[in-house]
Amino acid sequence: MAEKTFEERLKDKKVLIVDDDQEVLSAIDQALQAEGALTQTCGDGNSAVRICQNDPPDLVVLDMMLPKRSGFLVLEKIKKISEAPVVFMVTANEGKRHQEYAENLGVDAYMLKPVRLERLITLAQEQLGTS
Repeated sequence: MAEKTFEERLKDKKVLIVDDDQEVLSAIDQALQAEGALTQTCGDGNSAVRICQNDPPDLVVLDMMLPKRSGFLVLEKIKKISEAPVVFMVTANEGKRHQEYAENLGVDAYMLKPVRLERLITLAQEQLGTS
């Protein structure tokens, strides 16, 4: 099978990026758009849940520490949606307890900040079946 070109690794995949740090949000957004993803961003947990309920994305890149509703509560809520998206939680918190809790809630990947964008893209490609 021919390898996909660099720009097409996430072509037409809908990705929601949720982070209250504008620099992190922007970096992930630009990296995913460069891969052909259709991105949407928001900076708080309540908005993330609302977006996922109204128009579920294929993937959610979710910060753990968010205003209005924590990443854990967002994860719990969106994994109950009938067509639940793949969820990658990104956090600066290295505690194993948090990772285990996220895994119990159904997180698909748990990544520590600073997130290596190439790793994020490769993982997204694997999880979304675009490789």
